[in-house]
Amino acid sequence: MRGPRPEQGRLTKFNDLSKTAQTRQTIESMIDGLNDLVWDGLSQYFDRNFRWMGNAGCGVKQGLEEFKDNWVAPFRAAFTDKACVDEARLAEGEWMAAFGHQIATHSGEFMGIAPTGKRVEIRYMDFWRVKDGKIIDNWVMVDFPHVLRQLGVDPFNGLGWEAFDTGEKSPPGNHRAQPAAE
Repeated sequence: MRGPRPEQGRLTKFNDLSKTAQTRQTIESMIDGLNDLVWDGLSQYFDRNFRWMGNAGCGVKQGLEEFKDNWVAPFRAAFTDKACVDEARLAEGEWMAAFGHQIATHSGEFMGIAPTGKRVEIRYMDFWRVKDGKIIDNWVMVDFPHVLRQLGVDPFNGLGWEAFDTGEKSPPGNHRAQPAAE
């Protein structure tokens, strides 16, 4: 990279490491509440100005009510009989992250696809920031392309890079495909 490098770790620069146990307790209690389908009482875990920031297809939600109305409710309508498994959880100071998957039944409309009754795996990653015992930010990646493929839709129209892994296609710019310099 030429020139000055961009600042790295800007958001964690002043992370209060003494808050790790409190952060873990806040997030784990909130996750239990969501998994138990508890609506009332969720506000105890979220700051009034809480932001939920998802990848394309998920959107951005400002505040707990928008999160519940525009993410939790539609998700629950599309997928029922849900079991959530965090495969890893990491907490450090005011930050916590998790990744895992949910297994659920596609029982409501999802991205224009009528209910199929299929059991699907929904992979995700979450990154939370907690301040004074309340979640203020949540960055989320939900693997919607993986879900769509399980429902018979190829969101990449045959152009996904998995073809490089199987040898069906050669990746452009492959450093091994170039002749050696003499």
